[in-house]
Amino acid sequence: MSVPFWVWALTIVGLLAVLALDLAIVGRRPHAVGVREAGRWVAVYVGLAVLFAVGLFLLAGQDVATAFVAGYVTEYSLSVDNLFVFLLIMSAFAVPTVLQHRVLLFGILIALVLRGAFILAGAAVIARFSWVFYLFGAFLVITAIKVVTSGGEDEEFRENAVLRLVRRVLPVTDDYVGARSFVRRADVRGRVRLMVTPMLMVMIAIGMTDLLFALDSIPAIFGLTRDPYIVFTANVFALMGLRQLYFLLGGLLAKLVYLSYGLGVILAFIGVKLVLEALHTNTLPFLNGGEPLDVPVIGIEVSLAVIVGVLLITTVASVVKVRWFPERPEASDGPSDVRRTDDDGHTDATPEPTGSSRPS
Repeated sequence: MSVPFWVWALTIVGLLAVLALDLAIVGRRPHAVGVREAGRWVAVYVGLAVLFAVGLFLLAGQDVATAFVAGYVTEYSLSVDNLFVFLLIMSAFAVPTVLQHRVLLFGILIALVLRGAFILAGAAVIARFSWVFYLFGAFLVITAIKVVTSGGEDEEFRENAVLRLVRRVLPVTDDYVGARSFVRRADVRGRVRLMVTPMLMVMIAIGMTDLLFALDSIPAIFGLTRDPYIVFTANVFALMGLRQLYFLLGGLLAKLVYLSYGLGVILAFIGVKLVLEALHTNTLPFLNGGEPLDVPVIGIEVSLAVIVGVLLITTVASVVKVRWFPERPEASDGPSDVRRTDDDGHTDATPEPTGSSRPS
């Protein structure tokens, strides 16, 4: 689909206006986002994505609209896996509950800019070197195997090179100063210096971590459509609703015990689809003399059905496993402190009786 510049400009302006409205309404004052508020905003962003898909259907046809829906569902489902890491980052930086919404908003804005550059680069490479689909397909299959084999294991957040560079260039305060990212304070020698608060550090951590996840999600959506406009808009709509999903799901993430397996199946499926398409349009001289191979290709409708079906099966299986087949508690030597989170994100430490259980 050929998209004129004015459509790109209008789309970006419209998306920025939505984010600005979100910031004006929800972010006007720091507060803990409850389940009901998060649910309303998730419904708003999903509704906007549906309206956008309807607009594409009316203006560009069914194939384009279906490609957007498939890409959006894929990006949104893969982005859910980001939430586990976001929880780790919030905990590592001890982000106050009332500041978490603002952290996610600006962190995701950073991620949108980085993903936009990544998408443009990917589209340029694909347009020039069609054989890159072989690499994308193999990468997705390998990633799928890693996702499945490492599913359920505890992770630990480690600062990346960008965060370490910021710490070298600018001193970081030990405490948060409201929602401010920079502050002027006197150092040990009494000199007033510009200092960075942990607020900026955690925003950078969120944005850079999301870019790492984009290394598999961007090739995945390029496996569904090569249209940069659809790839970009699907990513933007998925990321815009992601932070509200963070507050909506909260502790429910631990109950999606089969999520990693479902995401692994989706990545593997799209990886195979990419390889088949690469074979179907083969230009490598050492493979079939540089001629395309007569192999079946998977249509976008089939892809959408598989993605939605896998997500439904994964969710239902997780609910059944947690509700009807919970793990038996394991004996422990004594009580331990457990942090519990209520609907509004507040935590409290209470002693846990002997024995504990955790979904696997």
